[in-house]
Amino acid sequence: MAHGEIAWNELATSDVESVTGFYGGLLGWEAKAWPMPDGGTYWVWRRNETDLAGAFQMEGPQFEGKPPQWVVYVTVDDCDAACEKVGALGGKVLQPPFDVPEVGRIAMVADPSGAAFGIMTPVARD
Repeated sequence: MAHGEIAWNELATSDVESVTGFYGGLLGWEAKAWPMPDGGTYWVWRRNETDLAGAFQMEGPQFEGKPPQWVVYVTVDDCDAACEKVGALGGKVLQPPFDVPEVGRIAMVADPSGAAFGIMTPVARD
């Protein structure tokens, strides 16, 4: 993936079971469960053996008062450097960069209007 390309779409939801059935019935997506390193399950939606999007159950105090939502992740060459630019460009870093094993380095940011999205530097793949 190149800098600036959409890397992934992810749904943070309060009801994984209902949305899995919904997107499966509406779009023909199949859900595959993946155990997360810190517990819980991450769901990957697939169609024709192609990964399309992910979903996870919103649990814990960090999600209190937050509605279910889709999050788009955009590829950046250097997640930390991109976060340094966010403030200078009028945006805000909502969650500083952190590593997700076998995925990459991710941060949550907002543009000047307050719209949130994720940026990520994916791990190198063969």
